[in-house]
Amino acid sequence: MAFESLTDKLQNVFKKLRSKGRLTEEDVKLALKEVKMALLEADVNFKVVKQFTKSVQEQAIGQDVMSGLNPGQMVIKIVNDELVKLMGSETTDLPLRPGNEITVFMMAGLQGAGKTTTVAKLAGKLKSKGKKPLLVACDVYRPAAITQLQVNGEKQGVEVFSMGDKQKPVDIAKAAIEHAKANQQNVVLIDTAGRLHVDEDMMQELADIKANIQVDATILIVDAMTGQDAVNVASTFADKVGIDGVILTKMDGDTRGGAALSIKAVTGKPILYVGMGEKLSDLEQFYPERMASRILGMGDIVSLVEKAQENFDAKQAQELEKKMRKAEFSFNDFLNMQKTMKNLGSMDQILGMLPIPGLKKDDRQLIANEGEKQLKKIEAFIQSMTPEERDNPAIINTSRKKRIAKGCGMELAQINQYISQFEQMRKMMKGFTKISDKMKSGKMKMPKMPKGFGKHGKLPF
Repeated sequence: MAFESLTDKLQNVFKKLRSKGRLTEEDVKLALKEVKMALLEADVNFKVVKQFTKSVQEQAIGQDVMSGLNPGQMVIKIVNDELVKLMGSETTDLPLRPGNEITVFMMAGLQGAGKTTTVAKLAGKLKSKGKKPLLVACDVYRPAAITQLQVNGEKQGVEVFSMGDKQKPVDIAKAAIEHAKANQQNVVLIDTAGRLHVDEDMMQELADIKANIQVDATILIVDAMTGQDAVNVASTFADKVGIDGVILTKMDGDTRGGAALSIKAVTGKPILYVGMGEKLSDLEQFYPERMASRILGMGDIVSLVEKAQENFDAKQAQELEKKMRKAEFSFNDFLNMQKTMKNLGSMDQILGMLPIPGLKKDDRQLIANEGEKQLKKIEAFIQSMTPEERDNPAIINTSRKKRIAKGCGMELAQINQYISQFEQMRKMMKGFTKISDKMKSGKMKMPKMPKGFGKHGKLPF
């Protein structure tokens, strides 16, 4: 995950600040020296770091902070506010024309940045919002580029317009606009050719397209893992062709994250989206305040809730509630819940978005790995059952338990434990449904947890 090393270092700095009852000017300067080094190691642009630490210091050594009741927390707030400001303060949306008017986006970037995949994901995002997008294959140079776009377009259920690799990109783009008009498509995304490096041919080709069709926005896709190089590429494109926004890919990789903190300050252009994984839902709109929260180790619960809502089936949830009220929650229901959870991301990603103070990268990964192992064992246990057993756990007698144990490679004692925990979980779920009713009536009393439930920090089931 991006910024992990930076987050750990900043948390260490802030821990020292919070431990002090009062701060001296020297305390602040020493802390900011460590912050400066951490940012530089994260590959943040040197000029950006210099201006950032200067701004924080000017505010942090002010009389209001130094004489405050909790100066450490006030310094952290200043750092958070400056990070938000650095990344653009406000979220920037794609400039979409109203109604059925056609919006044209020209997508640019170097080879290897994940441009073609990202373009298709963006088309899928727009489709989910009620738009009718058209993908346009204008990369006529890279082998299999057109095929790749067609495959990705099919995954998103979005049409791909292609004229093969013998036509000029500008002619393909013009024909695509006419095709969109004829087929009531209102967003056109032009996937242009990438290069291994910035060159004049690429720039001229982009300029030709912009000169011949009305492009509403030019969006640059850059690889976050290239760090400062990504910022340099963005700066060059901004100067030579003109860009309106940036999408950062591979933010889920082992990247230092400096590009996210530098691009807006260096180019003046906003980050629109960030790629956090392979799935469509992993292309996330960029929120400066949420990213700042992640960087400071305070999680991003809002984004997690939004992801959950995207995968939320209201009808299925109502059916589950009915089952919970009657303690009829089945093993099949558990598997369905597991499937929904997987759509939110890995356990490591989910934990990273939760506001857990002081949880470092290594500790989080350890918890996530152990949790994933346990869930895989539970899944193997359930998959070893017959459909009837999953729907009606009451019929699982000793002989059935022995067969299940053999099927998933576990001891009979482990099977008994899982079934016992599952029954406890059903009882607890029934108790939780009553809480809602009692809250409505003004009578609120938490049900008692079953004995041994969630013992020793393990998953309850």
